[in-house]
Amino acid sequence: MPATAWIDLSTRTVRIEPTAPELTQHFIGGRGLGAALLSRHLDDAGAPLIFTAGPFTGTPWPTGARTHVTFLSPLTGVYGYANTGGQFGAALRRAGYDALVVTGQAERPVSLEVTPQGVAIRPAEHLWGLGTAATHDALEVDGARVACIGPAGENGVRFAAIINDRGRAAARSGSGAVMGSQRLKAVVVRGKRPLDLPAAFRAAARRAFETVRDHPHVIGLRDWGTVSLVTVKNQSGDLPARNHQTGQVPWVSRVDAFAIARYTHATKGCFACPIACGRVTRVKSGPHAGELEGPEYESLDALGPLCWIDDPEVILHANRLCNDLGLDTISTGVVVAFAMECHQRGLLNDAELSLDWGDPATLLGLIERMARREGLGDLLAEGVRRAAATIGGDAPRYAMHVKGMELPRQEPRVAKGFGLGHVTSNRGADHLYALPTIDLARNEDAARRFFAPEIVPALLDPADEAYKPDLVVFSEHYCAVSDALGVCKFSTAETYALYPDDLAAGLSALRGQEIGAAELLTAGERIVNLERMVNVRLGLSRADDRLPERFAEPLPIYAFAPDEAGEMQPSPEPVHVGRLADFEAMLDRYYALRGWDENGIPTTETLRRLGLKNLCALRIFAVK
Repeated sequence: MPATAWIDLSTRTVRIEPTAPELTQHFIGGRGLGAALLSRHLDDAGAPLIFTAGPFTGTPWPTGARTHVTFLSPLTGVYGYANTGGQFGAALRRAGYDALVVTGQAERPVSLEVTPQGVAIRPAEHLWGLGTAATHDALEVDGARVACIGPAGENGVRFAAIINDRGRAAARSGSGAVMGSQRLKAVVVRGKRPLDLPAAFRAAARRAFETVRDHPHVIGLRDWGTVSLVTVKNQSGDLPARNHQTGQVPWVSRVDAFAIARYTHATKGCFACPIACGRVTRVKSGPHAGELEGPEYESLDALGPLCWIDDPEVILHANRLCNDLGLDTISTGVVVAFAMECHQRGLLNDAELSLDWGDPATLLGLIERMARREGLGDLLAEGVRRAAATIGGDAPRYAMHVKGMELPRQEPRVAKGFGLGHVTSNRGADHLYALPTIDLARNEDAARRFFAPEIVPALLDPADEAYKPDLVVFSEHYCAVSDALGVCKFSTAETYALYPDDLAAGLSALRGQEIGAAELLTAGERIVNLERMVNVRLGLSRADDRLPERFAEPLPIYAFAPDEAGEMQPSPEPVHVGRLADFEAMLDRYYALRGWDENGIPTTETLRRLGLKNLCALRIFAVK
């Protein structure tokens, strides 16, 4: 039976016990189990850092590789989590654990060694100060899988990441800063024991694997990785640039999939993945020489167009620096773009760096300074919300965040479902919380499966706001299920290669008890509501479900064509204007569909319907 390890770094004690079956029954595992455990221990002295794997993690189920990390975010001050792929989660499950709950603070830096025989706390002072690559070199021996922090986490950068398997990141919300505050340098897992799985589940997993492998919607990801999105997003105005002052760049061919392919020398997949969207890129010579697993689209845009950087070698080097120093690439790029716009507006200067748009020295210099909290980097390491408040004046207008977390790489005036999903996400601005892709991908099959036929035409129109709330609510449930099971959303809510029925069939075979797609999606709804109640307990409401002021402005979108010299030039006039017509109406409908009141708080009736009212996990909320 999978176990939960309770690790107190202050007392250097470890307790291992079976995972509470009522929690996995109600919340599945992974993200759901993390939410339940955090909610039960929110009032403890020092909220825990929780690593969880889902029931599909480490199995042959396609993309069953994900690990979830849950905590109170040092960046937002509220519910926080990060999710990562690679091989780490599979090793955790195969060592016999589906949860590690870490509390307290070590006197001196330590690491954890997790094996089927138990969990040991090891000294790690000799590793403190090292980058993640050197830490992996020291610990990734004899088949061990490592998750660790770099200098950014050690120095309490509020958007520091945990890096696992050298090139994968549990990046968002500041997970690395939590590890740093605990003086926990690394978690080393040695787990190779095969899982005892029913034959019916293995057969279902084999069928699902073949479905994902052969699905037409995964071809672009397999052939090009996520950077295949760059060109189409630039055409539609959904490629954020210059801190969202525009949604297009004239030099997109310098940073598109074809440009990155010139540096790609291998592909790479996570555990049990038939897609293998990862790209190993290499700059062979020059000041930016080195190798990297990446970049993903989000990193490329954040460190490239958002800062007006058009040199792919600079972007690759910046991404590699972030990984080694242990920084979230999304937040890092947004913070640098914020600093550049503050300089543009006459609010910020630096004695050593120009802070000019497109300056590689500024991008790379700020990455180093933020990770080490040196000079201007000390201020920016606080994230854009806190930095803007310190700078003052109009600086908050240029801080692109929701609930304190920096925006991911979508343009809300064009990708309106994503814009709504950014504000409703319980961990702050987040493209993966809802991942509402059905309209942008014109996925009519998925739309007709899950929505009433009379709303499908409007729902599939990216510009029509009427049913974006319906799309976001459904997608949030499906994403919560994916995270709870431990599978990558590239097999589910991104491509719809697998539907909820497929996941329900797999879980039924694994558990030996029937569970339908509707029941599975209700579990996703339960997870979303529990996370929301944690934030309600911490004081959040509708007032926090807000996009930055910039998105109330119209966004001109141009057509680009080559001039006589072959350079792309915009059309004389915009061909389209992106705008949010009535964001408050979208939010009102979203709350109504959820069964939340006008302030965004789940009603008692909703909590009762979801079985949350009487769970011990809700003892802190005093719901009547």
